[in-house]
Amino acid sequence: MTLLEDYKEKSKELSYLNHALSLMYWDLETMAPDGAKEKLSDTMTYFSTEAFKKSTSDEYYKLVCDLAEPGEYDKLDDVMKFDIFRSKRELEKMRRVPADFYEEYVRTTNASAICWPKAKQNNDWASYKEPLAKTIDAVKKMTSYTDPDKDVYDALIDRYEEGMTCEMIDKVFADLKKELVPLVEKVTACPQPDHSLFTMKIPAHKQAKLCKFLVEYMGMDMTRFAQAETEHPFTTNMNLDDVRITNHYYENDIISAIFSAIHEGGHALFEQNIDPKYEFTSGANVDYMGLHESQSRFYENVLGRNINFWKPIWPKVVEIIPEFKDITLEQFHREICRVENSMIRTEADELTYGLHVILRYELERDIFSNKLSVDDLPAAWNKKMQELLHITPANDSEGILQDMHWSDGSFGYFPSYLLGTIYDGMFLEAIEKDLGELDNVLAEGRIKEITAWLKEHIHRYGASRISSEVLADVCGEKLTAEPVIRYFKKRYCALYDLTNE
Repeated sequence: MTLLEDYKEKSKELSYLNHALSLMYWDLETMAPDGAKEKLSDTMTYFSTEAFKKSTSDEYYKLVCDLAEPGEYDKLDDVMKFDIFRSKRELEKMRRVPADFYEEYVRTTNASAICWPKAKQNNDWASYKEPLAKTIDAVKKMTSYTDPDKDVYDALIDRYEEGMTCEMIDKVFADLKKELVPLVEKVTACPQPDHSLFTMKIPAHKQAKLCKFLVEYMGMDMTRFAQAETEHPFTTNMNLDDVRITNHYYENDIISAIFSAIHEGGHALFEQNIDPKYEFTSGANVDYMGLHESQSRFYENVLGRNINFWKPIWPKVVEIIPEFKDITLEQFHREICRVENSMIRTEADELTYGLHVILRYELERDIFSNKLSVDDLPAAWNKKMQELLHITPANDSEGILQDMHWSDGSFGYFPSYLLGTIYDGMFLEAIEKDLGELDNVLAEGRIKEITAWLKEHIHRYGASRISSEVLADVCGEKLTAEPVIRYFKKRYCALYDLTNE
């Protein structure tokens, strides 16, 4: 067996272990009964620790290092060159982590993740505070091993959006905030549509049927797709042939489920459309979350909140949801483009959403620069809500407890949501250069052409290009908030009859 064959065989074994872990995580978040979760968590800890040991073993590391030597490396194709380069870099990070600490880290984050849903449901910050504090400490300690020469928060940002730094985010968020805050104030001062039209009760099974129809309309291969229900919507890819999303169905709020499905569907399409040549390699693991969020938010907002997305399918929507029979498409469009200062990030409108992300980014930045303690988080959260959105949560469930991300240690992830939105402004202008006015493409029911464009220019490359390289290749420029600012002003000034200044 050659070095390369041996490496590929061991990489497959790791992929199979990670597939098993993904299935267990899916079960933990969807179907597992409460009484089974502790033992399932123990099983996940075991398999995760075993995968860690295998992936950081001396034998595996030697294989990677041998293949990274010029004589061997030069013989590899581009896919394997990328895989070896990235594997060696990540191995060198993870081999600095003691195995006993890694097991402790997994237990700590799993315990926090299990605690969070109950704390949120019961508005019980006190029960969650200690697990969260332990998770923050564990994340800091983990980062001291993996990135000892980096600022902790820069290292966490880089983990989710390679090449990005706190300094870069501060600048681009400031540019957007400067334009976004006054625009939101103007729009929210305008009369809003009648929300009562959309408070009818719609059973979960009808909502799920509509959501399945929508993701198929977007271009999903339904033979490689599944959806289920959970507390917080998410997407997971078991492998390139098994991509799954979850949703949460509120009986009196079908709009929430609709846009969660479109959002998670955008993530899933990215995963489905990765070129199969990257299977069992680092290229199939797209952990540039700003880029990933750009795809989910592009479908959710740029496409899904455009009235032309709905024109070809509105009769089918009403067929699935007869409760909409007395609602016009125009009324539906005004509702899904409603702008108001609201408490919950995942339910926030497209325009105010960025302010929710800035709030979380600024809190994370202060946590990891030791300017903010866990005890102070609820009050700091409420203060920033008042500053940015002029509202204050009535309780911790709609405040500090509303998101799952911190519970599993995903600090540094939140900025990627707004970075993705900023990327979308740039991608929109690139798409319209090639396909023409987006309104016309959507109105003619040609959404799959947009999906094909995204696959050709972004999805198929998987993780082989970081976000800054994608922006350079697809848009021909560096990160800038100017296109998304133009997009926001054009859409919302037209909707609310405001002067686009």
